[in-house]
Amino acid sequence: MCYSAQIVAEWKKFKRVFKADISLLDYYERYWLRCSDRKIKLPKSMEAAFADPQDDAERRIKAVIDEFNAQQAAEWEQELFKQRKRLADAERTLQTKTTKAAVESKRIATDKVDWLLGKLTDLRRTELKDRDSRIFPGWYAPVMVIENGRRVVKPMRYQCRPAGKPAFYDAKFPGTYNARRDNLEGFWKGQFGHSHGIMVVNAFYENVDRGGSNAVLEFRPRPTQDMLVACLWSRWSAPGEPDLLSFAAITDEPPAEVAAAGHDRCIIPIKPENIDAWLNPDPSDLKALYAILDDRERPYYEHRLAA
Repeated sequence: MCYSAQIVAEWKKFKRVFKADISLLDYYERYWLRCSDRKIKLPKSMEAAFADPQDDAERRIKAVIDEFNAQQAAEWEQELFKQRKRLADAERTLQTKTTKAAVESKRIATDKVDWLLGKLTDLRRTELKDRDSRIFPGWYAPVMVIENGRRVVKPMRYQCRPAGKPAFYDAKFPGTYNARRDNLEGFWKGQFGHSHGIMVVNAFYENVDRGGSNAVLEFRPRPTQDMLVACLWSRWSAPGEPDLLSFAAITDEPPAEVAAAGHDRCIIPIKPENIDAWLNPDPSDLKALYAILDDRERPYYEHRLAA
């Protein structure tokens, strides 16, 4: 299972490299909804793409990003004030008497102050780091699809909720951020051959067992490259609810080096020349779609313990 990936989030790169349009309305709606729904998670690198807006649509997106960040900063600053007061109170108590409660209160307050200061620093930081492009299940990422005959990039949640299914599918099937190749005509029959997408990543992360304990490994292709990961996606709608665009990455048996590292699945990077054929699937010719998955890029994946 590809539980995390380092994505290419700069939508201007999609325009330049893939000649794709950008659905700025979908970006705006997702950032606007995030102001009232903190469950919506978007990586910092997606925000950074709007740091220097060039037109009114981009300025509107930046405005809602700034509004959310201001709300978040205010909440953390209020909590920081509260925890600093708690720390000071505990330290005053310890000056006259050592109690278990005061020691524990000081420890908790110290940890929370450090955490809050780190979050505020990250929020205000403008220089991007690799971790700013990491996504996890439930997070949003840019996904390239075909719309009205054009390549279009839309922000989608990395956990697919198939159209027509109840919202509780997210909890009932928490692993739906990946779509097993051997189940494409089963669980995923409503998407396979109908709604295909591509997520661009340059690394992925897996949980593996190391002597009875869990370890997170980072896999990077060699030579270094952006990988065009084959995905399925869906638009979920329900009365009184905002539409949800969500997707899953297709996984298959791993290459030898991934299996040797301790993992039994791997994403499928398709070749650039197959982009349009993948994004314009023919449901009456699934054999051709499987052929695209077989005719994949096959880089060597180096791995290391994730930071």
